[in-house]
Amino acid sequence: MKKAEDYELVKQAISGDQNAFAELLSRYKNLVYSVVLRMVNNIEEANDLAQEIFIKLYKNLDKYQPEYKFSTWLIRISTNHVIDYHRKRKHEIISMEEVHYELTNESTPEGEYIKKEQGKMLEYAIKTLPDLYKIPIVLYHQQGLHYQEIADIIGEPLSKVKNRIFRGRKMLKESLEKGKGEGL
Repeated sequence: MKKAEDYELVKQAISGDQNAFAELLSRYKNLVYSVVLRMVNNIEEANDLAQEIFIKLYKNLDKYQPEYKFSTWLIRISTNHVIDYHRKRKHEIISMEEVHYELTNESTPEGEYIKKEQGKMLEYAIKTLPDLYKIPIVLYHQQGLHYQEIADIIGEPLSKVKNRIFRGRKMLKESLEKGKGEGL
């Protein structure tokens, strides 16, 4: 059996076919979850937000335009949803203990500790970036998207995406250098 194209599934889901929406959910749940998890760094929040995103997707399927890749459109919905979520809880502070990492094993306990601390510093630095820079950085470096895909997702010109990634990297570098000086 030939795998249905995303647009066909969207049309079927709009006309009430629950199985078509279930297929879309199956295809993209991991992508949405991983994008959201990278942006919120909390498993429970990521689960809740991913569910909210799929509810929003279901309600807005009729707004999908087939000239765009479905995955790009869905990631745009996801990142916008997380941005809105961050705006709502902007004044809350997330403790460092909530950040989870899986690092490769080093040959020595000291090496493992150093790598873990560096990972914590980087994640913290990413978390403190303004959304304007954090989102392109996460989508490019942690999700492996291309500049043009990011531009489509955030609705900005390619030149702005490249500039924000460049500036975001510079801000991260400065933050990490400052952190080393302060013993973070």
